[in-house]
Amino acid sequence: MSALVDVKPGLEIETRLFIGGEFVDAIEGGRIPVTNPHDNSLLAEVAEARGADVDRAVEAARKAFPAWKCLAAADRGRLLAKLADAIEADGENLARLETLDTGHPVRDTRGLDVPRTVVTFRYFAGLADKVDGRVAQADPGFFNYVTREPVGVVGQIVPWNFPLMFTSWKLGPALAAGNTVVMKPAELTPLTTLRVAQLIANVGIPPGVVNIVPGYGNLAGQHLAEHPGVDKIAFTGSTLTGRKIVQASSGNLKRVQLELGGKGANIVFDDASLDAAVGGSAFAIFHNQGQACIAGSRLLLHEKIADEFLHRFLALAKSIRIGNPLDLSTEMGPLTSPGHRDRVLRYIEVAKEQGSTLLTGGKPPVDPALQSGCYIEPTVVTANPGDRVCQEEVFGPFVSITRFKDEAEVIGIANSTPYGLGGGLWTRDLQRGHRVANAIRSGMVWVNTYKRVSPASPFGGVGQSGYGRDLGPESMHEYTFAKSVMMNIDAQVPPYYKR
Repeated sequence: MSALVDVKPGLEIETRLFIGGEFVDAIEGGRIPVTNPHDNSLLAEVAEARGADVDRAVEAARKAFPAWKCLAAADRGRLLAKLADAIEADGENLARLETLDTGHPVRDTRGLDVPRTVVTFRYFAGLADKVDGRVAQADPGFFNYVTREPVGVVGQIVPWNFPLMFTSWKLGPALAAGNTVVMKPAELTPLTTLRVAQLIANVGIPPGVVNIVPGYGNLAGQHLAEHPGVDKIAFTGSTLTGRKIVQASSGNLKRVQLELGGKGANIVFDDASLDAAVGGSAFAIFHNQGQACIAGSRLLLHEKIADEFLHRFLALAKSIRIGNPLDLSTEMGPLTSPGHRDRVLRYIEVAKEQGSTLLTGGKPPVDPALQSGCYIEPTVVTANPGDRVCQEEVFGPFVSITRFKDEAEVIGIANSTPYGLGGGLWTRDLQRGHRVANAIRSGMVWVNTYKRVSPASPFGGVGQSGYGRDLGPESMHEYTFAKSVMMNIDAQVPPYYKR
């Protein structure tokens, strides 16, 4: 075991693999360094899962599946509710650990990430025994019913931007539906998922039902996607990696669920409440340093209000408090890794090369206390719809500004990227709200708000943003399949076989 004394004196965080209800060393003994993006100091070294470790985890999940599938759905729900209670009780530890690992400000991990995780597990705890079948119309003398059956062993790959929250989004519906799981957290941010594994063991979820195998994507992730003993793979991450997941899964034609990139259009009409739109648009792009697939990264402003909006928006962006994410006054922390910080900085140079005007930001902050971390100032640029920064996912505190004249033009701009995850609009006109929401091609649309999520509402996209849905009753169908049972209730031999 490895203690992270910065979390809480005396608190030990398990850093080994979680397989078959036990924490075990990796077979090859590899370790993954996990660093604090605030200063790039070493937080811990966790066990690195490779192919043989994934094999062990899949075997444990297959062994646990029959009993977990047959456990009364209400009992599965009770165990998920106990896990939610345990996470809530451990909330302060989880919040600080998530902040240390990801750079997400502690005021957000306390106020958003942990509560969202708790409510997600509670939602699926309540949904476990509410997956209904149906009776289908059948010919006289026959009875046909349809049930929903768990898929089996599910491989799940969790991203690095909201690891704790996405752990609940993936585990909740999969376990409620009766599946067993092998989960690979991102190698950059595995710590809160491993902490949840400790809580899973403590609340009595049977051994092998959940297995956690931190590892690199090109080794553990690919092996999990290829594994013939895995019946489904659920992945959240980049579109490029999503394509590789699909290719790797083809060996046994396993079911695939993908939540991929986004390039959210955030539209402000001339009749919008500017106070609400400015604050909401800042949250849409700068929350979690812009590291969100649903970020409102394309800000589309009606020409009548563009100047006034920008005056307010730039003032707000410049006022955002950047600093140590453990400081309660911090509003924006560091990006999660040096490599990703450098990627965002490269996109800022791309914007300049393509003729964008830099309105604010575009560089690391000047504060000497932040020089060793992965910090970038909130960045705002002008851009044309066809520019790379309007077509490619930057995934940072970076927003492009484009002006529009009318509704038809802005709908065309909003739908001009290959992505279709989320988008939003600000207007006082209810009819326009419905009309434009219907015209935007994406899995989610927000009206007079942005990035509002609920465990009861499906989350997912279309096009290059993937397919399938997390959350909501829809996610229970993602983790089950329909089984039709046709019964000859009269027990009559079909007339065409009578002798």
